Amino acid sequence: MLRTTLPCLSALLLLLGVLAGCSPRSDSGPPPLRVGMELSTPPFEMSDATGKPDGVSVRMAEAMAQKLGRPLQIEVMAFKGLETALKTGKIDVILSSMTDTPKRRESLDFSDTYCRVGLALLVPKDSNVQSVTDLNQPGRKIVARLGTTAVDYVKSTIPQAEIVLQDQTAACLLEITQRKADAFIYDQLSILKMHLSQPESTRALLAPLEAGPWAMAVAKGNPEFLAQINAFLKEFRAAGGFDKLADQYLKAEKAALAAQGVPFIME
Repeated sequence: MLRTTLPCLSALLLLLGVLAGCSPRSDSGPPPLRVGMELSTPPFEMSDATGKPDGVSVRMAEAMAQKLGRPLQIEVMAFKGLETALKTGKIDVILSSMTDTPKRRESLDFSDTYCRVGLALLVPKDSNVQSVTDLNQPGRKIVARLGTTAVDYVKSTIPQAEIVLQDQTAACLLEITQRKADAFIYDQLSILKMHLSQPESTRALLAPLEAGPWAMAVAKGNPEFLAQINAFLKEFRAAGGFDKLADQYLKAEKAALAAQGVPFIME
C-alpha cells in the first residue's frame, strides 16, 4: 500500500506545481509611474528635513500617479542626466522645472504648460547693473549653469560678455557672493530664493528676460500617455490644485514678484 501511494502523491505534487506556475502572479498590478527630477530647485523640487523629496513638483507627481492609478516612484538624478534617462526608458516622465524649448522638442514630447517662468538676474548687492543691457560689454562676466536655457540666452543675447559655466547652483551663487562674476542668470524663483538666502551680498532683478514655459517631458511616440498627462493637468487646474500649491509653497515668491510688478508664474 505504501509503495503505490508515494508515486501517486509525487505525481499530484508535480501537477500542482505546474498549475501554480501557470497562475497569475499575486503581486501583479499597474507599473509604477517613474518620475525623474533633480531636487535642487526649491520650492518646486527639494528635500524636506528628513531627506525625502518635497515641493510643488512632488505634490504634482503624487496627484498625477493617483489619477493614473499607478504607484509613484520618484527617481532623483542630476538635471543633465534626465533626458538620457527618459530616452533609455529608465524613467517615464520628467517633472523637474524643465523649460519646453524648440530644441528639446526635436527629441522629446512635452505636455501642456503648467508654469511660465522667465530668466532673471542675480547681481552683487552694490553692483551698478540694472538690466541685461548693462552686461553686454567686454569685461563683464556672466555665470550660468550647464544644461539650462540660460546658456543659450547668454550666447545669443549677451555675446560681448564672458560666460562662466558651472555644474551646480551653489557654485553659481558663490561666483556672485564673492564678486567673481557680474551676474548669474537663472529662473526667477531660484534667483529669488538665492537672494533671500544671501540678502546682504546679492540683489535680485526679477523682471523676466525671457519667459519660458515649464512642462513635463515624455519620450517620443507615446501620444496616449501624453494625453493622459494633459488630462490630469486640465483636471488638476480646474479643481484648484495649482492655487493650493501656490498657497502652500509660494506665498513669499508671489509677494516678491508682485513687489517688482512681475506677474505670478503659475497658470
